[in-house]
Amino acid sequence: MPDIKIRTLDNSETIVSSETFDGFVAGFRGEVVTADSPDYDDVRSIWNAMIDKRPAIIARCTGTADVITAVNFARDNGLLTAVRGGGHNIAGSALCEGGFLIDQSTLRSVHVNPRAKTAWVSPGATLGDVDHETQAFGLATSTGINSTTGIAGLTLGGGFGWMTRKYGMTVDNLISAEVVTADGQVVIASEEENADLFWGIRGGGGNFGVVTQFQFRLHEIGPEVMSGLICFRYEDSKKVFEQYRDFVAGAPDELSVWVVTRKAPPLPFIDEAWHGKEMIALAALYTGDMEEGAAAMEPLKSFATPIGEALFPHPFVGFQAAFDPLLTPGARNYWKSHDFTELNDGAIDTVIEYAGKLPSDQCEIFLAQLGGAMGRVPADATAYPHRGTNFVLNVHGRWDDAADDEKCIGWAREFFDASAPFASGSVYVNFMTEDEEDRVKAAYGPNYDRLVELKNKYDPTNLFRLNHNIKPTA
Repeated sequence: MPDIKIRTLDNSETIVSSETFDGFVAGFRGEVVTADSPDYDDVRSIWNAMIDKRPAIIARCTGTADVITAVNFARDNGLLTAVRGGGHNIAGSALCEGGFLIDQSTLRSVHVNPRAKTAWVSPGATLGDVDHETQAFGLATSTGINSTTGIAGLTLGGGFGWMTRKYGMTVDNLISAEVVTADGQVVIASEEENADLFWGIRGGGGNFGVVTQFQFRLHEIGPEVMSGLICFRYEDSKKVFEQYRDFVAGAPDELSVWVVTRKAPPLPFIDEAWHGKEMIALAALYTGDMEEGAAAMEPLKSFATPIGEALFPHPFVGFQAAFDPLLTPGARNYWKSHDFTELNDGAIDTVIEYAGKLPSDQCEIFLAQLGGAMGRVPADATAYPHRGTNFVLNVHGRWDDAADDEKCIGWAREFFDASAPFASGSVYVNFMTEDEEDRVKAAYGPNYDRLVELKNKYDPTNLFRLNHNIKPTA
């Protein structure tokens, strides 16, 4: 193997000699991919097509031992290093230009202990992988709403979805984790062991090490849940939003109702006449008794005259994947996000205005309902601090042609600026794009200084910097 030019932590370049490289490969069990490898482009591709970076070396790990070897190699050679799990992150931090990639995307095992109601999950697993295994026993943990999302990134940033109001965030259901730290040591992080690190990985992202196993608490749910969509004309958006605001204020923890504004996709329960036209939809899931769920959702039908409705029992795994066709890999994606404690008239009017000028058929605005169990956890209990957030707004720009970049990104940014006066000022770190480093302190909020102290302890040289970075001061 010839010498390899590779980027370093100080953003310069160095040469990894063939002797050094061969020594690394000899101690590494997985596949090591370089630009000369025939599968290089396939291996480096990730979900967001806007991210097109070319790592010099990709180390595809087969387990914890490979991660240790890779971390030691990166540290000893001062290499710019990225860590990849499922590769779904909007910011594209799973890749680095010219650097070293520790790739765990093939590590997708899920082991369920149905008696203890726990699961050990490998970092390359997707939510679909987790649901497939846990639902075999009528169990699930609180994750997100898209089955192709990676469990690692979701968890490390906080994690929320349909079960959050009933069972808390993903980090609230994390029991322990195995972590390879920057010094190449393997530690267990839990309430009993390395409790400070356990606190930090629950919302602090990948700043403190490489998580090689997650242990989650599971809950009884499914195999069917009362769930679905109800769609209304865009012209009815104002009254739907106003009634939604009043309705969710008194909703039980078991019920989650999200708002989606977009152009209607060709779903079979929406009349063909409305396909491709702007609409407002309510997506709902009830985590408890089916009949109670049907009764709880019934008022949604009276908000306006529906143009399509599919509120009935669905397989839990099916509804978890319901939005997958709208989030397939290979499209260009640019997001902007705000947290809200309340939906005032200004926020509602701004959403409606920008939902009326979507720049592509794939762009959408969604509003996630939070609160419930998530909001009853103290802000300093985990690194994720924004427990008073009742709604998360995601401005989801999505399109296929690079020629539309300026138009679609401009729409997202303009809407973000227009809605900012009504937001709380905080932000969910997993929804931040790579150009939002100025919002890092807002993402970590009152816990930021404590996270810096933790960074000084576990990663003082900032080896793990390709993330929404908490910079060490040590």
